[in-house]
Amino acid sequence: MLGIARRGLRLTTGLVFGAAMAVAELPFVVLSGFSLLLVLAWPRGRRAVLKPVTTAARALTETNRRRLRGYFSADTSDTYADHRMLQYLSLRWSLGLLGILVVSAALIGTAYGIAWIFFLLLGEVRYPLTLATSSIGGLFLLFLSLQGSFGVADLETKLARRYLGPRHQEELERRIEQLATTRAGVVAAVNDERRRIERDLHDGVQQRLVALGMLLGRALRGKDEMRADQLLRQAHEESRQALTELREVAWRVYPTVLDEAGLRAALETVAERSAIPVRLDYDLAGEPDTAVATVAYFVVSEAVTNAVKHSGAGLIAVRVAPGEAGVLVRIEDDGLGGADASGSGLFGLARRVAALDGRFRVDSPAGGPTIITAELPCA
Repeated sequence: MLGIARRGLRLTTGLVFGAAMAVAELPFVVLSGFSLLLVLAWPRGRRAVLKPVTTAARALTETNRRRLRGYFSADTSDTYADHRMLQYLSLRWSLGLLGILVVSAALIGTAYGIAWIFFLLLGEVRYPLTLATSSIGGLFLLFLSLQGSFGVADLETKLARRYLGPRHQEELERRIEQLATTRAGVVAAVNDERRRIERDLHDGVQQRLVALGMLLGRALRGKDEMRADQLLRQAHEESRQALTELREVAWRVYPTVLDEAGLRAALETVAERSAIPVRLDYDLAGEPDTAVATVAYFVVSEAVTNAVKHSGAGLIAVRVAPGEAGVLVRIEDDGLGGADASGSGLFGLARRVAALDGRFRVDSPAGGPTIITAELPCA
């Protein structure tokens, strides 16, 4: 609910700026159209008029493109024809005026919706039924206008993409490039994971097993029963340590609890095993699909591990909740900050998230806090 309200506020701000743009666009469209009409049959005059018209039109169009990208998350092509740009501006101003109507309706609805508070504070209410009716009507108007803001924003996006692109071929080329990059990242991530597993087995479990074999060999060759008993006890301890480390390696490769009990139980296990207190806020109503749950788990696990090793934090807050496009994973610690997003651990997480067409972001200013965010789309 909070995410929807935040998005609605962002869209409304974008519509307000769009309305301000319409104030400049409408006179520009009228004057440009009239000027071009006057020189329609005069080629030299038409070229002379078109130059300043296209220059001004490009400035207005680029401003709109930045607005659409910043407030509506709508990307358009950098390359568009001049005549498509002029067609776009000849229609865009009407959506700007529609946007200001929607915003005005929202303000009126808000005023009527909260009017009863001021009446109760300022004096006696003589017509409570009328006040209640107007408040309900105002809240209903506010609801409709907020829905209208989503509709106008969608129209703005469709209009820009219709006239400014990107073209279907450009979309396909961009997608192919993105998939090629993602595939290369996945292959690199898999190779990094294999090397990490090999190091864990070589430096941990393998050394334990070598020590275990040596202890057992000494016990078998020894003549002193008391010494042999002592060596067997040491061998038993080494076998226990080797089993613990093997379980740790298996857990880091893939936790079975993720399949057996779900994402929440797996994250609770990460919190329990952490040397720093972890506060888990899990708001998903259902279980995400296996791919999303796996990536979400590894994002949290690796982020918590990094915080324990490097941040000097006293508390780690983990939140898993519905996002705009799927699942939002957010990890924040109160440590010293300065985390390197290009480091092997975080860079590997970024590649895991990119493999699902998700978004990964690290904010870690000097002095903290460090905030790691992953947005994972759901099918």
